[in-house]
Amino acid sequence: MSVQEKNITFAYWVPNVSGGLVVSNIEQRTDWSYDYNVRLAQAAEKSGFDYALTQIRFTAGYNAENQHESVSFSHGILAKTEKLKVIAAILPGPWKPALAAKQLATIDHLTNGRIAINVVSGWFRGEFDAIGEEWPEHDQRYARSEEFIRSLKGVWTQDNFSFDGKYYQFKDYTLSPKPVQKPHIEIFQGGSSRAARDMASRVSDWYFTNGNTPAELKKQIDDIREKAKANNHQVKIGVNAFIIARDTEEEAQAVLQAIIDNANTEAVNAFGDATREAGASTKEGEGNWAKSTFEDLVQYNDGFKTNLIGTPQQIAERIVELKSVGVDLVLSGFLHFIEEVEYFGEKVLPLVRELEAQQQQVVQAKSA
Repeated sequence: MSVQEKNITFAYWVPNVSGGLVVSNIEQRTDWSYDYNVRLAQAAEKSGFDYALTQIRFTAGYNAENQHESVSFSHGILAKTEKLKVIAAILPGPWKPALAAKQLATIDHLTNGRIAINVVSGWFRGEFDAIGEEWPEHDQRYARSEEFIRSLKGVWTQDNFSFDGKYYQFKDYTLSPKPVQKPHIEIFQGGSSRAARDMASRVSDWYFTNGNTPAELKKQIDDIREKAKANNHQVKIGVNAFIIARDTEEEAQAVLQAIIDNANTEAVNAFGDATREAGASTKEGEGNWAKSTFEDLVQYNDGFKTNLIGTPQQIAERIVELKSVGVDLVLSGFLHFIEEVEYFGEKVLPLVRELEAQQQQVVQAKSA
């Protein structure tokens, strides 16, 4: 099978940060505690999810008053599951590649190869200022992240690794033991700027993009894959989506409207101001949220734009459409995580697999 013929995979946002996945005062039966997250991870694993993504935050704000640290929390979830792979968010600056490489290699051994990493280049200057970390300008943050990734790959795959970068240096360093995963632990990254996409096309295994329509996603994906091919590199694509699956379309749309009607206006506007500042610092003057409305920003990563809102059949058809434009993974958020993850696994995922099988049969018939 080629990459595009493989089944689309599913991840979920780990609510290790308080406030859930929407900046809204609507009731959310989601909790940031460890006990809740263990039950969620076990439910997600049984429901057919392949990955979970922890969040990295150092300071409060935008409804995120409490935050568990991402790497240790990821390990805690891995200890209570059997198949799920957990993607730990790591921020260059607070983390140095030597420590991250060793820390993650150890977790990889303890969990039989189930840890991954999401390298977050940073968008919130106030957070960096609060903890006394340097704040390079936008493109330099991605240049630093690229050195970070190159360092990790080198440490994980080579003995006597040497590297002489602007931000990181190694001299004849050998890590032992190296990770269980070969050639190395999977590396994810996000961002929609030119610098983010170019970095993905050179060094990352996976690229996360904000939610969007299939047509707009296709433009990004084609751009990244064309550049990756020129770099003799391959990168898979994950898209953010806030999923509201209900028995009727009217019920799903009512939930969406209730989320927006109860939005925490002050927090959404503050988040919008911070993202506009980050976007203005890019060479193209745009960032992840350049074209996001107030309603879009109620879900941090434009998850409503992906439009996985409706009946199980509608959502399954839209997921398969995402796959057709090059999406390999759907990164999912939910309002009431445990029950909605279970509903997704019971009602939506079987329809997705059925539609994928039908498409594959058509492809095979045409090639016969």
